[in-house]
Amino acid sequence: MGYQDVTLQDIMAARERLQGICRHTPLEPAEYFDQMTGTQVFLKLENLQKTGSFKLRGACNKIAVLGKAAGRGVVAASAGNHAQGVAFAARQASIPATIVMPEGAPITKVERTRSFGAHVVLQGQGYDDAFCRAQEIRQETGAAFVHAFDDPWVIAGQGTVGLELLADLPEVETVLVPVGGGGLISGVACAIKELRPGVQIIGVEAADAPCMLEACRKGKVTELAAAHTIADGIAVRRAGDLTFKMVQHYVDQIVTVTDEEIARAILLLLENAKLVVEGAGAVGIAALLHGKCRTAGKKAAVILSGGNIDVNVVSIIIERGLVKAGRYLRLRTVITDKPGSLQKLLSALAAGGANVISVAHDRIKPSVPLTQAEVELALETRNAAHLQEIVQSLTNMGYALEVLK
Repeated sequence: MGYQDVTLQDIMAARERLQGICRHTPLEPAEYFDQMTGTQVFLKLENLQKTGSFKLRGACNKIAVLGKAAGRGVVAASAGNHAQGVAFAARQASIPATIVMPEGAPITKVERTRSFGAHVVLQGQGYDDAFCRAQEIRQETGAAFVHAFDDPWVIAGQGTVGLELLADLPEVETVLVPVGGGGLISGVACAIKELRPGVQIIGVEAADAPCMLEACRKGKVTELAAAHTIADGIAVRRAGDLTFKMVQHYVDQIVTVTDEEIARAILLLLENAKLVVEGAGAVGIAALLHGKCRTAGKKAAVILSGGNIDVNVVSIIIERGLVKAGRYLRLRTVITDKPGSLQKLLSALAAGGANVISVAHDRIKPSVPLTQAEVELALETRNAAHLQEIVQSLTNMGYALEVLK
């Protein structure tokens, strides 16, 4: 295989097939991130695509060209987004779909896949384990396999994101694209570079799952020992053979971001852009925020590839993000066990401008002296400086504080 297995004409043909099925998603300016990065940032909102991810594009394009080859249905392996795309496309084509997903796949992605009528099989600890089981099912049933990324028709479908981006922002100078197996960046880079060779294409991987970066460093596709990251949509141990060739030909740079950096990007997108974005979708913003690439003064489009994030993960990210920003504090102290003591403590917090989220008052705990009571508090503060003011004020009043992690 070579990179020429997917052409600009293939991507344009895919655009025609997908009309009326997939949304032309918005491209929105993001002034908040402009100020933080010195870059004119535009967000390509694939998190608002049907099924919540760009993956619908490639799945629909592949199934549209299968024809009689899909007579016994289709089978796919996915961490979640490709699963939903294949399930949706199969329902549109009135053919059965079996999707193999990792056992730890987010519940929301599993349930959404089932809601589109697919039969879901949970297998293994990650995408690669699910892929092996999907191949076994293909051999057992004769179903057509729809690869999550290493397929020309899938890549062509994903490339329609690039065509839309150029149509909406012809003067774009840099495009940041999430990278897992490489299907999205291969299609997007092909579409953009063939039309505008001067546009810089930057791939962004999770630091704990850098399969494409490793392939580029070694000059060949290799398999990582593990791929554990909150960006489950790009937690892939092995890049595609075709996608690797296309990345080598079209992509200018690949950078990585840590889970902490991804979590911060998710939180900032939620709070300031009012967008729900999953870990894989937030890596481009993470790269900008943490200076992983040179984009200052340029017009940069960031593809937010998906928004299918488990609400439990969102909750954890919000709480951890608030703690790191000095906007959330949990502490423990001991007060005298007599009327008015708790009120005095709470009044001090109110005077300092802290918002009390919760209070737990325990006077019978064995480790607490009979004349005292233990109090645990959760507080909301404005920032790290305000948090320190609160702690210092209580300490000056004689409270012995234990900050809880």
